[in-house]
Amino acid sequence: QVQLVESGGGLVQAGGSLRLSCAASGRAFSTYHMAWFRQAPGKEREFVAAVGWISGTTRYTDAVKGRFTISRDNAKKTVYLQMNTLKPEDTAVYYCAAGSRFSKPDDFWGQGTQVTVSS
Repeated sequence: QVQLVESGGGLVQAGGSLRLSCAASGRAFSTYHMAWFRQAPGKEREFVAAVGWISGTTRYTDAVKGRFTISRDNAKKTVYLQMNTLKPEDTAVYYCAAGSRFSKPDDFWGQGTQVTVSS
């Protein structure tokens, strides 16, 4: 079992930056692939980025490539999402997730943190 708590969301102007953090508890954190998803109002939850637990391999949805960076610190049991050059369409609730499948690491979820980008 992994418990996840997100932080770092807030209100930012377009072009600005935010860094989200996800603190995990549980012994097996380092063996889970970690990911960020987001859900905008009236839309389905969508994948944003993932980082593997062994090699640190990363993957991103096309909409955030070159702007967002996912990383993890296994010693601190924390995963980060650095978001740069934010756009109004990035506005959403961002969820941290953990799972055993790199293709879809969604076995465990956090409560989410709101990110609002004003134009």
